[in-house]
Amino acid sequence: MKHKLLKLLPDLIALFASNAVVLWFWFRAAKIYEFETPVFLWGLFIVPLLGVWLIYKKYKEHPTVKLSSFGFIPTGGFEISKYLTALNNAIVLIAVGIFFIVLARPQTSRSWENISTEGIDIVIAMDISASMLAKDFKPNRLEASKEVAIDFIKERPTDRVGLVVYEGEAFTQCPLTTDHRVLTNLMSDIKTGMVEGGTAIGSGLATAVNRLKESEAKSKVIILLTDGVNNSGNIPPLTAAEIAKEFDIRVYTIGVGSKGRAYSPVSIAPNGQYRYDLVEVKIDEKVLKDIAEITDGEYFRATDNSSLASIYQNIDKLEKTKIEVTQHSKKSDRFFDLALIAVGLILTASFLQFFILRFTP
Repeated sequence: MKHKLLKLLPDLIALFASNAVVLWFWFRAAKIYEFETPVFLWGLFIVPLLGVWLIYKKYKEHPTVKLSSFGFIPTGGFEISKYLTALNNAIVLIAVGIFFIVLARPQTSRSWENISTEGIDIVIAMDISASMLAKDFKPNRLEASKEVAIDFIKERPTDRVGLVVYEGEAFTQCPLTTDHRVLTNLMSDIKTGMVEGGTAIGSGLATAVNRLKESEAKSKVIILLTDGVNNSGNIPPLTAAEIAKEFDIRVYTIGVGSKGRAYSPVSIAPNGQYRYDLVEVKIDEKVLKDIAEITDGEYFRATDNSSLASIYQNIDKLEKTKIEVTQHSKKSDRFFDLALIAVGLILTASFLQFFILRFTP
């Protein structure tokens, strides 16, 4: 029994090694490529069966003779042909396994997307008058409005957004841009007192309209936010609304402030700090509703931080950007290198069989 195992050892090592190499080729190909006809990979199960058949065929062609003793037979020393035959069989098995992987057609796949958008141009017109420092929002109306607006901007990466601020006068803090990092930085910088005091709703709206009138976007939107009553500026709010309508601009108006009274700035102390007192919240809701109605927009009332955030979420749903994504893919065959390896192995096995083993004892 021990003698038989010793005779089979080179063939068993060759069988194990060849299957390990085939598995390695399959594992590497599966990790890197996709297979066009993976059904051929089932042929890899033939490799170990073919190896067993080659071993059986070899020893059937060279039958053994039972003798009571081997002492009278001279030993021939190291039989190199036995090991070369095992090597030859291993090379054949590896070549067969690689051919099955080649038949499965490994491929690389490259895909890309073309994204086309029907963008929306949005201008946020924000009241920054002193009353926006009222503390019925946390920490105050202005900071809450800035924070919620920044979150809104982050959710619209494909849209151009601009920023207009107003008190008694209005100016553009940031023109329409897709560079939202710059926009949010500029929005963070705004504060009360940047221009003459007051609340010029009409001027703020007209300035925002001016930023959008040349826009070629499919949809043009203004989000107008205020906490008071128009008491400054040369342009009446409803006149500005009619101008917005002419340029097909939709205006969403937001009244910011709790109902009743709120702690609001009433005067400035000698140290430059505001003095606060309970003040009646007065928002000209009729004007804001009329602006929204004229421009086919909508009016919202925000009484705290959470309701203000909900309003921006509603506007986000009402003004969805249309995005069309077209997917493309290209596949390239990668079996040629493997086929060359398999052919090289077959040629090597043929060379061993016909030029080496034939003349090796």
